[in-house]
Formats: sequence, C-alpha cells, structure tokens
Amino acid sequence: MQVTVISDTHGLHDSVTLPGGDLLIHCGDVSPKGDLADIERFLSWFSRQDYSDKVFIAGNHDWLFQRDPRRARNLVLSFPAVSYLQDSAMEVGGLKLYGSPWSPQFYDWAFMPPRRGPELAKVWAQIPADTDVLITHTPPYGVLDLDATGQRGGCEALARRVDALERLRLHAFGHQHRSYGRTNGFVNASICNNEYEPINPPVTLTLREDEE
Repeated sequence: MQVTVISDTHGLHDSVTLPGGDLLIHCGDVSPKGDLADIERFLSWFSRQDYSDKVFIAGNHDWLFQRDPRRARNLVLSFPAVSYLQDSAMEVGGLKLYGSPWSPQFYDWAFMPPRRGPELAKVWAQIPADTDVLITHTPPYGVLDLDATGQRGGCEALARRVDALERLRLHAFGHQHRSYGRTNGFVNASICNNEYEPINPPVTLTLREDEE
C-alpha cells in the first residue's frame, strides 16, 4: 500500500503537490482557525486528490470540530470520498487505522485538555490494542516533538500508550512544525515550518498488510 502523510497545512493546501497512491493521511490543522468556510475549502481540495482512501483528523486549529461537531460531521458527509476520524477507527486495505485530535494544553486552542491529570490518559486508553496505523495531532513525548523553542512538546500519556501497542506499524502526527521528519515507524508530517511556510514535502512510504 502506497501511503502519503501530511499535516499542518493551515489552509495552504493548494501549495502541496501530492504523488497519488492508495492512502492519504492528514494529521490535523487543516485550517488556520477552523472556520466553516476554511474547512469546506480543505475538504473540497482533499476530496479531489488521487488516492483510493483519504483520511484526516482535526488539530488544535480546527475549531469547528469541537465547537460545532454536528455541523462539522455533516459537512464531512457531503464529501463522501473523505473519511474523518475522531477517537474512532476504520480499516483500509486490511490495516486498522485509529485517529484522535487531542494534544496537551498550549494556550487556548481546540482539543487541548491539561497536560497533567487523567483526561489525556483516558483519551489514549481508547486506542485499540490491534491498531496498525495510529493518527494523532500531537507527537508522543520524546519523538519528533521539539517545539519552536527547542523544548519537547509531545504527550507523555500518549508515549506510554504507544509503547504498549505491539502491532503498531506507523504512528503519524504533526503539530510541532520544527520536528518534521521520520524515524523508526514515526512520522511528523508537518508541511508548514515554524514561520507557517508550506515548504516541507509530503512523507511517502509503503505499508504491506502481511508485514509483522
């Protein structure tokens, strides 16, 4: 399966050139501030991309999905070529995907409970043990998670949960623009850099259903 991963396009998706393939994943922050018009423009673009399956999650900028989830979901349903995951799972080509938009609190943005406390641990506990591909907005703590100041901004509770997922083949995320890259099954696919310039290329990889 040919997979392309992108994240943090922040409404600048028209600047992104995609190669086409089997599965396209967007790891959130599809918009600047999550207005209805911004989300609709993204969905129109996303739905036209040359992939058999197109899956995305929300990020902390995508306010519509938290403030008016019913309206957001109805909008997604008007683009049947697109799938949206929010603490939910789906299967694509024999691979089990799970997506979630939450991140540790950073100022006043969407889907951001306090870093300390039980809320994030409860969110990540919902990830099924047989997940093959995990899509989150935040990185796990310690992996491709340096923020603009050089500090680690990933989620400690997510890191603990990921360590327990024995079948996990790919963990895709974004959020920390500075840490774009990939390592050992982890991908930070932030298209925008710290200055919100869409300069990073999409991450492409191959996943095989029969791999252990």
